Amino acid sequence: MQRSSLPGLSLFWRTFCLLAVLLAGGVFAWVQTLRALEFEPRAVESARQMAGLVNLSRTALGQADGINRVALLNTIETRAAIQVRLREPGDRWESYENDRFTRRVGQELRAVLGSDTLVAKSVNGVAGLWVDFSIDRDRYWMQAATAPAGPLNRNTWFVWIGIALLATLLGSVAIASLINKPLRQLSFAASRIRDGDLDSRLDENTLTSEIREVNRGFNRMARELARVEEDRAVMLAGISHDLRTPLARLRLETEMSVSDEEAKANMALDIDQLDAIIGKFMDYARPGETSLRPVHVAKLIDREMAMFRDPTQIRINSRVAIDLEVLADDTELGRVFGNLFENARRYGRGTYTGIADVTITHQKTGPWAIISVRDQGPGVAPEKLSQLTTPFFRGDAARTAATGAGLGLAIVEKSMSRMGGSLELANSPDGGLVAHLRLKRVL
Repeated sequence: MQRSSLPGLSLFWRTFCLLAVLLAGGVFAWVQTLRALEFEPRAVESARQMAGLVNLSRTALGQADGINRVALLNTIETRAAIQVRLREPGDRWESYENDRFTRRVGQELRAVLGSDTLVAKSVNGVAGLWVDFSIDRDRYWMQAATAPAGPLNRNTWFVWIGIALLATLLGSVAIASLINKPLRQLSFAASRIRDGDLDSRLDENTLTSEIREVNRGFNRMARELARVEEDRAVMLAGISHDLRTPLARLRLETEMSVSDEEAKANMALDIDQLDAIIGKFMDYARPGETSLRPVHVAKLIDREMAMFRDPTQIRINSRVAIDLEVLADDTELGRVFGNLFENARRYGRGTYTGIADVTITHQKTGPWAIISVRDQGPGVAPEKLSQLTTPFFRGDAARTAATGAGLGLAIVEKSMSRMGGSLELANSPDGGLVAHLRLKRVL
């Protein structure tokens, strides 16, 4: 079964998300810890402060007689900013304990003042923290001027959590960027190597030991590739010289020594075929350095068509607009059309006419130009289309005996890749093979 292809996150975003989740989880854990650590001491402290006031007032009032007690109550209310009044049977009061914090305060007050202590948030419509206590047989209400400070409210928590999360995101971006910077440099250097710039080097003196080892390995690989490329260039030059020189001598000797004209023509044809095959090998192995410039496609096609003048073998009809320009290398693009025309001449001939009729059309798709080269031949089996650009592959048994090297379409695909384009091969609905060349259009 084929696995469904899902869009993946880049390494930067994966690192960022993991760091953000980790740091956000840490922030949340610290918030819960601080809330727990802050909640209990604040409730106990508030309750003990209130209990201290109650005990102090109860002691002072308990030592005074009836007349002095009234005077003392007035003094307490005036100077201590608290109010003490006699509790009446008809007093209306509302319970103070309506959440976790206030219940903890009430619990602590009862633990200090006695289990029968009442705690109210209003008495007879007067809001405040009211605590009930007794002196002898009388019971009193004491009201603090302000209620004890509760834990931080939600808005305050949201502000601090928001600041912490923002700091987390910024920190995650910074850390992910630092982690991915060497990888971005490695990716950029690898792309330059792919484009043929074998002089790309990475810093071997970085602080991170793993990255330092990777950079050293990459630089060793780049040096080896440069050496191999240099050896290949020398080898290709030697092959071209060492093979084509004796072929030229052999052709000259054949024309001078063989009297049979037919045998002489066949031998010359074989020599030409060997020379063409060597040329194909050289084209395929040529280094991938290209210079992209605006190229007039119609003029280039006319130039390449001039190389195929025999109407008994191939007829080419170009319908490409004269003003169509693409970004390409003139030599590479000429080689592309030359190989397509040669491929059509060899394998795209009509069943009845024996002539390869080639039609060239184009269409514009956004910033791209798609140039289609179609022959009228028998086409290729669908299961073999993807193999046509494989070096030395021939599409059918008849092509096994063909005189080509099996590199034509492989050279086309390689040249298109060098120019930043692409090649797509398909069977035309009306018969024949069609090659779609996709190139950047000059706007």
